[in-house]
Amino acid sequence: MQQPLPPFTSKYSPNLPEILNSLKCTIAISTYQAGKVVFLSAPTPEKIMQLPRNFEKAMGITLSGNKMAIAAKSNLHILKNKPEMAPNYPKNPNTYDALFMPKLTYHTGQLALHDLHWVGDKLYAINTLFSCISEFDDNFSFRSTWQPGFITELAPEDRCHLNGMAIANDRIEYVTALGETNNFHGWREKKLSGGVLIHVPTNKIVLRDLAMPHSPRVYDGKVYLLLSAEGKIVEVNPENGTYETILTTPYFIRGMAKYGDYLFVAHSKLRHNSSAFRDLPIAKESVKAGVMVIYLPYKSIIGSIMYENSIDEIYDVIVIPGFVRPNIMNLDSEENTYVVDSEYGDFWAILDEEKLKLIEKDRQ
Repeated sequence: MQQPLPPFTSKYSPNLPEILNSLKCTIAISTYQAGKVVFLSAPTPEKIMQLPRNFEKAMGITLSGNKMAIAAKSNLHILKNKPEMAPNYPKNPNTYDALFMPKLTYHTGQLALHDLHWVGDKLYAINTLFSCISEFDDNFSFRSTWQPGFITELAPEDRCHLNGMAIANDRIEYVTALGETNNFHGWREKKLSGGVLIHVPTNKIVLRDLAMPHSPRVYDGKVYLLLSAEGKIVEVNPENGTYETILTTPYFIRGMAKYGDYLFVAHSKLRHNSSAFRDLPIAKESVKAGVMVIYLPYKSIIGSIMYENSIDEIYDVIVIPGFVRPNIMNLDSEENTYVVDSEYGDFWAILDEEKLKLIEKDRQ
């Protein structure tokens, strides 16, 4: 009898650990289907290490300096990296070179937050349910800062499936949506070909008739975009409203990050029982989730990781530079209750076994 595979079983190309190790970086992926954020690291050039953590319906992830934000089902979590505390992590001392720990949670309600980005000290999110860009404070679930010109009012109706956000010149430059529609779930009628790329400062539509656009990004002054329904990675020319295909894959791609000359692009296993996905042209090919490594000078896939189980759908991927084995804690972690950082120093406020025995003896 065949034994079931361990959770998060994956197959990766032999060069993937070498790539990550030589770049001295880690990639993080979010999967709303599994409710996880997963760190993929290579502390040596021979092996990939995975670190999954629970974040319910995790979607957008962003990193700015030592701050990380994660959009979850009804919360927006802010974490802070304290590398100096990582070596003393109680469960696995002398293992990690970074430690992302929860510092703040906004209780937003179920806004279906997608892409996140910091602009300066302000954190912005694509609020898909209300078809707008939002920021957050302790007064309301969200504050709208921008909405597409064709959206006439804010309502919890997912009118255009606003999803992606690109930053350039210290401002939000572009967003993607699956439709130019202004009614309840109106984007679904032309979901395969009604997508748009919008220039936020002018609120002008740069491209129309796109095949499920996601993950707009501006890298080195160039605008990149994923056409998920066609498996295409494209470079956009905003001046004349055209794009050039960099690479066509057989997968439903969503989630993209660049580091050096490498693009990390995530792909998902399509749900054949879903009305949104089952009739896509690439549905038969996109049967596993994973991450591709693309070498931009050659415009070719040079490495990959594929999941055999546990992860079917990936939303986002980011690069954590400078760390080959970072750790991350969530609110469920017992260790999270012991970590204390302060202006007086940083501490693991945990007692050793001998002191715990003395306290227990005193209680008796």
